[in-house]
Amino acid sequence: MSDAAKKKTGKGELRETIVIIVQALLIALVFRTFAFEPFSIPTASMQSNLMIGDYILASKYSYGYSRYSLPYSEVPWNGRILGNAPPQRGDIAVIRPVPQSENYVKRVIGLPGDEIQMIDGRLTINGETVPREEVGTTVDRDSTGVDIPVTEYRETLPNGVSYVTQEISDNAQFDNTGVYTVPPGHYFMMGDNRDRSLDSRSLSSVGYVPFENFVGKAQWRFFSIQDNIPPWQIWRWPGNVRFDRMFTSVYQ
Repeated sequence: MSDAAKKKTGKGELRETIVIIVQALLIALVFRTFAFEPFSIPTASMQSNLMIGDYILASKYSYGYSRYSLPYSEVPWNGRILGNAPPQRGDIAVIRPVPQSENYVKRVIGLPGDEIQMIDGRLTINGETVPREEVGTTVDRDSTGVDIPVTEYRETLPNGVSYVTQEISDNAQFDNTGVYTVPPGHYFMMGDNRDRSLDSRSLSSVGYVPFENFVGKAQWRFFSIQDNIPPWQIWRWPGNVRFDRMFTSVYQ
């Protein structure tokens, strides 16, 4: 083969490689935009269900699409399109609270029109105390490495969705509140780690979350590592990766 032919072949192979890379990036972008987007859990607010260092996939199509569920929020419409169903009590959702510029992961507790209140650490919905059963005690470690003994309860919402919450005590900052009346088109969100969660109970920091501000519905954990170790630090995986949490539903 002549030198000219070799150069032509080399240029063709380079062009083909570039095309493949561009196609792969476009496929990844489309998948992330319209199907599933990964998120990390940086705080203890959803423990023990979601732990610091968990990585989850949130489905974009479950609630439809809004400017907050797309990679760039400067899209030319308000509201949502192509939604399958609105959020339900017990859903774990990625949200963008109105006062914030970053995403939060919280559980849907109150629907539009609901009245929510905390009384001595007990959740009430529309005047009815939500049943809870003590299931044990554990140690809660926050992002600063501080360990605090906590009590775990299994809480069951009116629609039958059940999950485990954590309480340091029943007399923490948001364990006794007034009545929150959820406005139309909004949702009341709470963390499972009740005494370490900044959520809708703080109206100035999170407050009622408009349906438009839902990014996606959490579905699966696909990776988990202790102490918020960056996953690209592969040499630190031994002894730190929590393999038992990988590829599991967030609703187990």
